[in-house]
Amino acid sequence: MTRSRFLLVVLGLSALMALCLPAQRAFAQKPTPSDDEVNRIAHQLYCPVCENTPLDVCPTEACRQWRDLIRQQLSQGWTEDQIKQYFADQYGARVLAEPPRTGMNWLVYILPPLVIVAGAFLLLRAMHNWTKPAAQSPAPGQEEPSDEYVARLEEELKKRS
Repeated sequence: MTRSRFLLVVLGLSALMALCLPAQRAFAQKPTPSDDEVNRIAHQLYCPVCENTPLDVCPTEACRQWRDLIRQQLSQGWTEDQIKQYFADQYGARVLAEPPRTGMNWLVYILPPLVIVAGAFLLLRAMHNWTKPAAQSPAPGQEEPSDEYVARLEEELKKRS
């Protein structure tokens, strides 16, 4: 009886293992990435040959081959960041639509807002000075407030005229 129980336990464990192990597809082909998936990444890259042309709309044969390369990399399981890094390694950071946020490239993100804030501050300050009332001079016949220097100056001017 112990032998039949042993066989029953072994059979039960092997059945349980068969159910728990993930089923692997033999020779299963990964789905081909759609044009939208390829173009979503290609839109973030610029053609290394054509100037200022996104890779997704560039009509050259080289760009078609690069889009096919992106499709192949996606089907191999590459992530978007890995693909962009591959192109940056091959052709330089100029192929990236958005420069990497490292080194001097941070100026691209920081400088424009700083210039806008500084310009707004200077404009507001200038507008405040423009709207400030001008110092009023006394009307004819009225004397200015007494100031010893001004009084002496006026006396000297009266003597000379």
